[in-house]
Amino acid sequence: MIESSIKIMGYDIKVYSLNTVVVGTGAAGLNAADRLSAFGQKDIAIVTENLKAGTSRNTGSDKQTYYKLTLAGSEPDSVYDFAETLFEGLCVDGDIALCEAALSTQCFLKLAELGVPFPRNRYGEYVGYKTDHDPKRRATSAGPYTSKYMTKCLENSVKQKNIKIFDKMQVIKILTDGNKLLGLLCLDVQNSQNPNRRYVAFNCKNVIYAAGGPAGMYADSVYPFSQRGASGIAFEAGIMGKNLTEWQYGLASVKPRWNVSGTYMQVLPRFISTDKNGNDEREFLADFFKYKGDMLSKIFLKGYQWPFDVRKVSNGSSIIDILVYIETCIKGRRVFLDFSRNPGDSMIDFSKLSSEAKDYLEKSGATFGTPIERLMHMNAPAVKFYKEKGVDLTSEPLEIAVCAQHNNGGLSINKWWQTNIEGFFAAGEVSASHGVYRPGGTALNAGQVGSTRAAQYIAANRKGAPADSAVFAGQAAYAIADAITMGEAVFSDCDNVREIWDNAAKRMSRFGGAIRSIENIAKAAEEVRNELMNFNKTVKVSSASGLCRVYRLHDMLLSQYVYLEAMLDYVRCGGKSRGSALYTDKNGIKPHDALPDLFTFTLDDGTRGDMVQEVIYQNGKCEFIWRKVRQIPKDDDFFENVWRTYRKNGNIY
Repeated sequence: MIESSIKIMGYDIKVYSLNTVVVGTGAAGLNAADRLSAFGQKDIAIVTENLKAGTSRNTGSDKQTYYKLTLAGSEPDSVYDFAETLFEGLCVDGDIALCEAALSTQCFLKLAELGVPFPRNRYGEYVGYKTDHDPKRRATSAGPYTSKYMTKCLENSVKQKNIKIFDKMQVIKILTDGNKLLGLLCLDVQNSQNPNRRYVAFNCKNVIYAAGGPAGMYADSVYPFSQRGASGIAFEAGIMGKNLTEWQYGLASVKPRWNVSGTYMQVLPRFISTDKNGNDEREFLADFFKYKGDMLSKIFLKGYQWPFDVRKVSNGSSIIDILVYIETCIKGRRVFLDFSRNPGDSMIDFSKLSSEAKDYLEKSGATFGTPIERLMHMNAPAVKFYKEKGVDLTSEPLEIAVCAQHNNGGLSINKWWQTNIEGFFAAGEVSASHGVYRPGGTALNAGQVGSTRAAQYIAANRKGAPADSAVFAGQAAYAIADAITMGEAVFSDCDNVREIWDNAAKRMSRFGGAIRSIENIAKAAEEVRNELMNFNKTVKVSSASGLCRVYRLHDMLLSQYVYLEAMLDYVRCGGKSRGSALYTDKNGIKPHDALPDLFTFTLDDGTRGDMVQEVIYQNGKCEFIWRKVRQIPKDDDFFENVWRTYRKNGNIY
């Protein structure tokens, strides 16, 4: 790494020149750096806004899942079977699915070797269980904090290798020249008050972008507050998006942000709503369900049918999500889970439950008492978790909403996780390796596989120094000046960033979340577009310490605009309700007469499952293309042929 400096618009800007910069310190980013070093690539560094922030380190679930090839028992499995499961999720590229299947064991065992406590039996088998959309027993878990364990173990490995970490460094501009990467411009958050230390540039040949999903877009979100994402500046740099319409939403607590899946639902809590001040309490689910047994059975099913799924609205548990959405987003009320009392404030007749719910609770020995008593019996750590976060479920209700949880789309990548910009790779949730549906836990595997593949490719094919610093300065000067101009334009004696952010995030949850109508999406997109056009005139911050929030807001609005435009294009091209998104269709069917017309929809018939929507953002507009998915490769795998090719300098690229 070589250090130099340049001067642009009167600002002294420090420049670090090196081969590869990894952006992000979640599980994907740390693994990328760790792999690069192990593969012999030493001229590398990590850039992160906050080493201890992000989704990997600060999130989890009732039993956070890691999805990998079956490694126990007699049930047959294969790499190709695994790839087919991923491919069947619709809108999935087959070569990426095959890579995620092929490297799943390698990546999983590396984590186990680093110390992630995945359970194994006395014979050494890593036993598994079935997760959603999983035909085998490929899932495993290290408990509620699987991704946190992963991050800690990978961080230790990175630090042992003495890999340079630039902390408190916020990427605000991706620098490109046509379809080629130049580097990055960052805001030095700790030195933002000093104009000559405020901006730092990285002149690099490669970037592995592991910035996470665009969590900041939504007000109702299960992402940790420290996770905001940085997809907008990637779109701004000309990086292609893919499958942006495909998200996963579900019920989660608002504070702390946490999925209320698994036993939180299976113990059958009360669902209550109040006005904004916590008054006028009522059990709103009882207004909808004719039979209490049916209501309780649907609540139970939310435990392992946690994501909102349009296929489960008419006759399944996703009606619960819709009823919560009506209370919060349409009526403007607040919704809580109450574990201290039974629904209807009376003893439950467990014989009235569906056989599935009744049998499960009987086998668990939990057909007694109140929800909190059942939860303490079935999963005491679930109660302890909230107690440690300041919420005592024994005595106080837990506020919830229908929240954004995971983006299945993102930046479009090839089988080496490289984007359409040469030298720019994307790994983890920011990359679009998933489709409409995915087995639970595949995100953790995808982040490890993608970062491994990117590191592998760079170490083999993209070694060497970046451009000369003088050449870099000349090529990047205009883009750097553009970012600095934004920073200079927003200074004022007032600060409105928080207000604009909150309004934009609430609008996105209301119109670009699980429930979508083309009229509302179009209106929201136009509002975001106007905010972007007038950004330098309307956004104000009172001191340089607030610049980090200004650049985050700009990135978030860019993301919102591209995602909303993708939703519009999807509907205009004939797309219907699928996955975790219900699109209002006046010519469709209303699943229940008691619901508002907003919930009239037509279920997607799957015929578009072999098509991928991709988008390029240029000059303030979005251009869309639709293409066929890449099929799962079926190459010649005769050993002697593969071995001969591999011996020729390991040429697998």
